[in-house]
Amino acid sequence: MTLTDFQHLMPLLILTFAVLVSMLVIAVGRNHKIMYVITALSFLAAFVSLFELRDVGRYTIGPLLVMDGFGVFYIGMMLLTALLISMLSYAYFEQREERKEEYYILLLLATIGACVLVISTHFASLFLGLEILSVSLYGLIAYLRTRERSDEAGIKYLILAAFSSAFLLFGMALVYASTGTMEFAGIATAIASFTELPLLLLTGFGMMIVGIGFKLSVVPFHMWAPDVYEGAPAPVTAFIASVSKGGVLGVLIRFFMEVDGFRYPTLVLIFTIVAIASMLAGNLLALLQRNVKRILAYSSIAHLGYLLVAFLAGNQMGVEAVTFYLVAYFITTVGAFGVVAMLSDTERDAEQLEDYRALFWRRPWTAAVFTAMLLSLAGIPLTAGFVGKFYILAAGVNTQLWLLVVMLALNSVIGLFYYIRIVAVMFQQQEAETAIQPRSRLRPSIYLASVGTLTVLALLLVYIGVYPSGLLQIIQGLIATAAP
Repeated sequence: MTLTDFQHLMPLLILTFAVLVSMLVIAVGRNHKIMYVITALSFLAAFVSLFELRDVGRYTIGPLLVMDGFGVFYIGMMLLTALLISMLSYAYFEQREERKEEYYILLLLATIGACVLVISTHFASLFLGLEILSVSLYGLIAYLRTRERSDEAGIKYLILAAFSSAFLLFGMALVYASTGTMEFAGIATAIASFTELPLLLLTGFGMMIVGIGFKLSVVPFHMWAPDVYEGAPAPVTAFIASVSKGGVLGVLIRFFMEVDGFRYPTLVLIFTIVAIASMLAGNLLALLQRNVKRILAYSSIAHLGYLLVAFLAGNQMGVEAVTFYLVAYFITTVGAFGVVAMLSDTERDAEQLEDYRALFWRRPWTAAVFTAMLLSLAGIPLTAGFVGKFYILAAGVNTQLWLLVVMLALNSVIGLFYYIRIVAVMFQQQEAETAIQPRSRLRPSIYLASVGTLTVLALLLVYIGVYPSGLLQIIQGLIATAAP
């Protein structure tokens, strides 16, 4: 590797260096605040280093990686999200007695894995990034070992992730057997001569979709999501719902754009069925829940179905729509789980609907922030979620995906019910004998920092909803280099 290669990989090198420093610091002496500062500064430094790469064009690093505008934007989006999650994590773990320091090492490693995914151009780097992400998540999900359902969630994710990795590897092997290469560009060249996909290659792609579908928790590979969301610590759940899925979706977009997979009706049909099933199952199952984390888990399944509508557009507008919606979804998801984390106590997370009853009369600002996040997830105007959903509909209409467009509109109406139900519970009148007192035992400075983080997210949500043009220009300027 040359010096230029290292310069283009600077964000990843900074995070890797931070992991090594963190391990040395823990070996010397445990200090939660120092670990948090190291983690936050490393995320910030890695993000700042991306400004040197904003005009990178398309720079290939060996056969494994490529740094382009698409990669720069997605890495930046995930780094900022991880930074916000680390800020919420500090307040969340500060009131707990478990050893907290290793959590930040796992958070850094998981972010490295997600970043490697979005710049991968080879099956080897794809699998390496996916495993770094997955193995880190095993520890993060079961981190609070003494809590009920935490170990259960970690074991479920471990077993199912192992199966999905096996499917993914077997699919890669079949694709390699059919094309003779594991590079995305080489696969594209090999299948360009096919009028229709050979059965062996189609089987390989199908098995890869199973592996990727599990990571995205789309139907019918969604069974783990509600249990893992419920059992994992609230900040970890936010990470799984945002950074983890963003990294996997990024590499899926890059691969299918590279090999032009959208010109094969069989693959399009598979993703169409998955998108419709995810929208329907996610929203209908969410209607039956009274646990807020499980509601948000099923909601995330439905939102991945929405994202697949723009993904199936298979053009530049579709990629831009997916990216814009991901930004809106990251903000709302981190904000929603941030509220859950802030209201949680040392025994359990604030996950039952009863925990939010009359919240507006006890913590009006927290209730207002949570309401904004839920309304954005529902796609209400003046929020980023509305603009993102409109952009997805426009991408679907532009490519005449009428069935998917109609299903998206119908499911958005269904989803509105369970979001509004949570809002209604928060605004109910308080009953003195059953009122739940604020859970937080944090020092005022830490509590105010959490409130400040959620406030920034809420303001950003409304700003993008009212003035989306700035973000759209950034996306259109950087994502233009995603096309092969």
